[in-house]
Amino acid sequence: MGTGIRAILTCCRIVCHHTVCLDPGDLPSRGAKAHMEEGNRDHRERKEKCPRARGLALILIFGLLQSGGEALAVSAQRGSTPSGAETQKAAGPEEARGEGFRRGEHRLRAERLRDGERITLDGVLNEAVWHRADVADGFVQTEPREGEPATEPTEARVAYDRETLYIGIIAYDSEIQRLIISELRKDFNLSNGDVVQVVLDTFFDRRNGYEFATNPGGAKWDAQMTNEGREVNSDWDGIWHVRTQINERAWTVEMAIPFRTLKFREGDVQVWGINFMRRIRRKNEETYWAPIPRMFNSIHYVSRAGVLEGIEGIRRGTDFRIKPYVVGSWADFATGAPSPHRVFKGDGGVDAKWGVTSGMTLDLTYNTDFSQVEADEQQINLTRFSLFFPEKRDFFLEGSGIFRFGPGEQRMGMAGGGGGMGRLGAVRNDLILFFSRRIGLSENGEPIPLRAGVRLTGRAGPYELGFLNIQQEALGPSPSTNFLVTRVRRNVLANSDLGVMFMNVARAHGFNRVYGGDANFRFFQSLNLHGYVAKAAAPGLREGTGAWRVGMSWRNNFWDMRHSFTSIGENFKNDLGFIPRLGIRKASDFIGLHWRPRAISRTVREIFPHWQIDYIMTPSGRLDTRLVDYHLPVTFQNGTFLEVGVNSTYERLVEPFRIHPAAIVPVGRYSFNEYFFLLNSDRSQPLSVSLRLGTGPFYDGYRQSYSGGVDVRAKYRFTASLNYARNNIRLSTGRFHTDLLTLRAAYAFSTSIFLNALIQYNSVARTWSSNIRFNIIHRPLSDLFIVYNERREAGTGRLLDRALVVKFTYLFNF
Repeated sequence: MGTGIRAILTCCRIVCHHTVCLDPGDLPSRGAKAHMEEGNRDHRERKEKCPRARGLALILIFGLLQSGGEALAVSAQRGSTPSGAETQKAAGPEEARGEGFRRGEHRLRAERLRDGERITLDGVLNEAVWHRADVADGFVQTEPREGEPATEPTEARVAYDRETLYIGIIAYDSEIQRLIISELRKDFNLSNGDVVQVVLDTFFDRRNGYEFATNPGGAKWDAQMTNEGREVNSDWDGIWHVRTQINERAWTVEMAIPFRTLKFREGDVQVWGINFMRRIRRKNEETYWAPIPRMFNSIHYVSRAGVLEGIEGIRRGTDFRIKPYVVGSWADFATGAPSPHRVFKGDGGVDAKWGVTSGMTLDLTYNTDFSQVEADEQQINLTRFSLFFPEKRDFFLEGSGIFRFGPGEQRMGMAGGGGGMGRLGAVRNDLILFFSRRIGLSENGEPIPLRAGVRLTGRAGPYELGFLNIQQEALGPSPSTNFLVTRVRRNVLANSDLGVMFMNVARAHGFNRVYGGDANFRFFQSLNLHGYVAKAAAPGLREGTGAWRVGMSWRNNFWDMRHSFTSIGENFKNDLGFIPRLGIRKASDFIGLHWRPRAISRTVREIFPHWQIDYIMTPSGRLDTRLVDYHLPVTFQNGTFLEVGVNSTYERLVEPFRIHPAAIVPVGRYSFNEYFFLLNSDRSQPLSVSLRLGTGPFYDGYRQSYSGGVDVRAKYRFTASLNYARNNIRLSTGRFHTDLLTLRAAYAFSTSIFLNALIQYNSVARTWSSNIRFNIIHRPLSDLFIVYNERREAGTGRLLDRALVVKFTYLFNF
């Protein structure tokens, strides 16, 4: 019966699919012509059959959603693959680890350059090797119409020589003048413009890979991905090159990726996983060569990727890099004296990277410097708990995925009011076991010198390994400290893992050790089970030094359900972690429905009503906090997002806390609701806006919050955003308001020269701050930075401090 339903559903989708008739002569490639000719043949027949078939399809889809059978959607994708895909090599019998997806269905053979041949990297696919190479075409939609052929043809080819992998892509477009190029900067936002992306599973383990992306302007984006997207490190920087061209029919791409940039198994014959994604932003359309179900909708899922064959006789070469730097700085500090205190300083250091094996990389750093890193974006705290600020330093971001502990779906959101944009008091992530900002930064974010460090990361067979050792110098009240982190994770089953972690913080007068284990299991495509247990040790600690969590989630095209229970002891001391709240027992539930109404599908893409509750107790079982959220978000076809909802809070305070210099929240029990409205317009447009309005009781008083922003994009070189957030709060102990203003501006002179500015006003800190950065990438992974920072007192304009930094780096690649 299941096979019959799948066949009927496939037929209904094929019958109902409409294609705009175009003259195949307008498209120069054989794949594009075949695709459009087939569409023209079928177009006339569908007009008669579509109404009845649509009704049948609607009934079947409704039954499918009610049963949660996302496997039918996968089958429909296969059935609706256009004829261009049928020209691929015959599928083999191998199944992809119980996922129901045959690896052999999408195979591509890389074409080797002949003796004397070379590719001129100019974005034009006119070399002979591109005409000989296999074509990956017949892309299939994941959004907005899952399983249907792409509305615009795309072709991808792969070639190689002994040292370099080449990727050529032709992205045809019937309205080429409507391409959207969002920006030119490195690691640009992939969701705001037209993009093509490729993933390479070089170990062919169906879990991990390298990702490379570009837009029609030739901007570069790259990342290391592990465990099918559980960790995506977009701060990884590989050496590779890309050029693009735009003509009247398509935009074209040529990528050159040296093999020494990649890690892969030793051997004369290589078989890799590969997939391609294209985003057509004006249509909000996402298509893949090897289809990805909407429930996943990410190129990270390499278990569903195609197979790249034909690579033979390559060599990875030596991967040894040395990157010295020199830096000069001038600082000016207000001291209260008539003249400020000025400091001139010069310094230098070095970073080194060595590919120890085909899977392991050793990083060394001496006299580490992060003066070029962008300043933190300020927040206003209206809670009892610490705010979370993300890591921005390259050394700690690269390879950071291996050091993440706990459930892969766990991500840190805004831990507080954030000036009115976040869920007030919501700390959704209760424990980050390793939080690298504890190294080299004080509690208020001031840098502490790092003398030296070593990091070893990579994989050996089924094991992923991570080792980090950093020596921090003494500065003021912070003593000299050594930080050690060791992590081992083993892949098990089809897409699951088990891991252990050990951390040690050693100082002259004490230590802090934390060790633990975690597990993540995936079953039936939709079911995820996870858990962890951890223990802390430090002088004088006896009881309440443990932490543990168990949880599950079920996600498919229709349902999103999650449940977890977390326990953190009152003495779980972790000097290398982020733990907003000790001594808790927390139960959390989430349930949501992804509803795509056909009746209004021309306007609305998805309605996602969802409900979440967090029930936080003391170790004795007394309720301290209850957070209940009722949200109704709507995503429109053009990318506009609208949401209304209620955030209900119960708080039991056993001691007062100062929420603002002008007010204190007394001891007591409080129940209050926030009613909010949120709107984000289409971010691909030259002008987009965001707005959030919130109102309702707040502790023993009342709160109104207003926040909004404007984003401007002039062509693709200049972008700017202005965001403002205000809270008006009235409590029994006082009234106050908070203001937070953030201005960002960026100008790209080219894909290697950038100017960025971040200007902020914080009414609670009573400061204006500026961070202006000029960056020239003078050769791959080699930079010149000129950075200016300044803080002034709000109202008076009095200078608090300012600094000018010039930093030069040069990469030697051996």
